[in-house]
Amino acid sequence: MTAPPPDSPASSASPTAAPRRPIRDLPDELISQIAAGEVVERPASAVRELVDNALDAGASQITVRLLAGGVRLIAVEDDGQGIPQTELPVALRRHATSKISNLHDLESVATMGFRGEALAAIASVSEMALLSRTAEQASAFMLDARSGELRPAARSRGTTVEVKELFFSTPARRKFLKSDATELAHCVEAVRRHALARPDVGFAIWHEGKLVEQWRATLAPDADEAAQQQALERRLADVLGEDFIANSLPVQLRLGAVTVTGRAGLPDAARSRADQQFCYVNGRFVRDKVLTHAARSAYEDVLHGQKQPVYALYVQIDPQRVDVNVHPTKIEVRFRDSREVHQAVRHAVENALAAPRAQALASVSVAPAASLAGDSEKKLHQTPIWQAQTAIKFDERAGHKVSDLQALWGAPTTPAQPPAPATDVMPRAAMPVVAAATASGNAPAAPPADTNWPLGRAVAQIHGVYILAESAQGMVIVDMHAAHERIVYERLKAQVDQGARIASQPLLIPATFAATPEEVATAEAHADTLALLGLEVVPFSPRTLAVRAVPTPLAQGDPVELARSVLAELGQHDASTVVQRARNEILATMACHGAVRANRRLTIDEMNALLRQMEVTERSDQCNHGRPTWRQLTMKELDALFLRGR
Repeated sequence: MTAPPPDSPASSASPTAAPRRPIRDLPDELISQIAAGEVVERPASAVRELVDNALDAGASQITVRLLAGGVRLIAVEDDGQGIPQTELPVALRRHATSKISNLHDLESVATMGFRGEALAAIASVSEMALLSRTAEQASAFMLDARSGELRPAARSRGTTVEVKELFFSTPARRKFLKSDATELAHCVEAVRRHALARPDVGFAIWHEGKLVEQWRATLAPDADEAAQQQALERRLADVLGEDFIANSLPVQLRLGAVTVTGRAGLPDAARSRADQQFCYVNGRFVRDKVLTHAARSAYEDVLHGQKQPVYALYVQIDPQRVDVNVHPTKIEVRFRDSREVHQAVRHAVENALAAPRAQALASVSVAPAASLAGDSEKKLHQTPIWQAQTAIKFDERAGHKVSDLQALWGAPTTPAQPPAPATDVMPRAAMPVVAAATASGNAPAAPPADTNWPLGRAVAQIHGVYILAESAQGMVIVDMHAAHERIVYERLKAQVDQGARIASQPLLIPATFAATPEEVATAEAHADTLALLGLEVVPFSPRTLAVRAVPTPLAQGDPVELARSVLAELGQHDASTVVQRARNEILATMACHGAVRANRRLTIDEMNALLRQMEVTERSDQCNHGRPTWRQLTMKELDALFLRGR
């Protein structure tokens, strides 16, 4: 048998083995360039690392100077402690740092930097120089990273790091950079993230000799907690704009070992992109799935469609309970107890969003009136409190009767016993959905015209859809179906939280479907969880599941699709989280069927009862689908529509 010719397919299919290369150490410069590929992705990465070092040095003012978006020059100046002359050459070595010295330090990192890679990595792909002076030195010293030359220089206490011609030694990486304007935007964003967490430090960004951004320090070193909170809000307003403060709510919660502070944006301020979501752990900006999911889940009931919330959240936790040595860029973390952190963030944001914003209208309108009267307390005590008597019977049918919404105002409290605020008449979870008629059947008495209700006094119904109310500030328009839907939804959630299960309806013929081994295992392991949701999913064969019962409000839906979606959620997330999410979706459907429909005529008393209930119901500013339930037009806005005063 003859061998195939050299150029035949048979010979090309069996190439000769390449000669074996010996295993050897890589040169230090190549190692640093490999590390630079992870640490320094673009000029903004270098800016972030250098600002980290400046903050760790105790700087109170940091100035960033850029040329060509940071490609030609990045200079970061600070007034921190400085680097001694003898330690300047050591600072450029790989894994040389003053932040940690042993494993215990690594497990409880309290500084921004700790890996000791940044300066060495940046120096390997650029022309870098260090200029630093400590308080004890007579003069500053400059170190050239390329040549190693160390010479005296002029500078006040602090450090300046100059990075020129970034990626000049790796031209392939430089080709992937964007335009100067894009790279500049990323550099500004990197500094902005630091500025949001450090109101005690001033930041300035210069580009091509022009001042781009500047944020002045607004916090004294010995400030108390209240002053720190005020300084943080001023910094948030300076960096994110006054609109962020006006359209956000303060967040403050301590749950176990986790403290969550910051501000959460109103649902109305949600954006189409997630470009204003800032999460910090012990002052470090991070992108963490636990924190993002916790914040998003807190907005589930109040966001419309695929809108993204805006927030700035600051998590304080024992450094030993969080691992920051996860990613070279230090932007990812890992929590020892992620469930604890998730619950803290979620509850913190939920509590901030729960209070109805209508109460804020009352505080705004009461103050001017009280000042004119000269006695705010007397004015408040003279205002009668009209409260609901009993709750209506909830009707799950789509055609909810208007007669179930009959309202009757109770007698006002006597002046001898000053009434409590309307929000404290009953616990929020136990508040009635809408007031019902009393047993006596007397005609309802209209509230006084000067009663200062946050959402005003109902005056009319428009096209059977909207309620028009007159408030102290102007006019309030309420979507009656959306508002009542939220009220019923919150009441149902309170009932389920007290131990009630979601009613289920058995199927006449069980719906079977081919299931994966994971779905079968999940159905068997979470049978009790499924029962809480009104679902009964049992194995029919080793590879088949049968749906025998579904929640009553969803009886007309696709049982197989419902079972698959719930099983998929149970397989990916914690059971308690899935139960709450699925439960809320089912209750939202029930509330939608139980709320009053459009084109239902309501009496003035029924409208007023609905408004009063909105004022004391959590999250009543949005319906279950995230749509707003009410809007206000102030007198100033109404005057502008008709050009009054011009």
